[in-house]
Amino acid sequence: MIALVDCNNFFASCERVFNPSLQNKPVVILSNNDGCIIARSNEAKALGIAMGVPLYQVRELLERENVAVFSSNYNLYGDMSRRVMCLLSEFTPDLVPYSIDEAFLDFTGVCTEDRFWDYGRRIVETVERGTGIPITIGIAPTKTLAKIASKLCKQYPKLAGCCYMHRPEDIEKVLRRFPIGD
Repeated sequence: MIALVDCNNFFASCERVFNPSLQNKPVVILSNNDGCIIARSNEAKALGIAMGVPLYQVRELLERENVAVFSSNYNLYGDMSRRVMCLLSEFTPDLVPYSIDEAFLDFTGVCTEDRFWDYGRRIVETVERGTGIPITIGIAPTKTLAKIASKLCKQYPKLAGCCYMHRPEDIEKVLRRFPIGD
């Protein structure tokens, strides 16, 4: 089985680790030259702030809604990414970083099939406790399905950050409803 770990709203989550007063408040992160929004908290997304939108187009909205605005801090994000990856490496010898905030984990030989969901929940709890970064984890037979399972966690909070998608009938059902563009 393959797992995909995805850090939730990673850049905004990193800022929140060091400024807890930002919890439950809208946060956006700007590009290198502060020209565009490159990351958003869920609260900022709920305000309709789009990814990649130029700052000048939403400046009034940001001020009106008291959105916390940050220049990107890649040293911080890189350090937090290394911390997350270090914790993930404790759960499998086969870890492949996919991006600054995502990694594939191979669960072959790590635990038995009946324990995958519990193992995934333990990873979610360990990373959040150890770094303050919330994550989702999708577990499935392939990397593509693991990525889809991880996205399901963001859509369905009742999954508690972990989706183990392995039954053929469930995979079929999910794939029929999942947007082909994704």
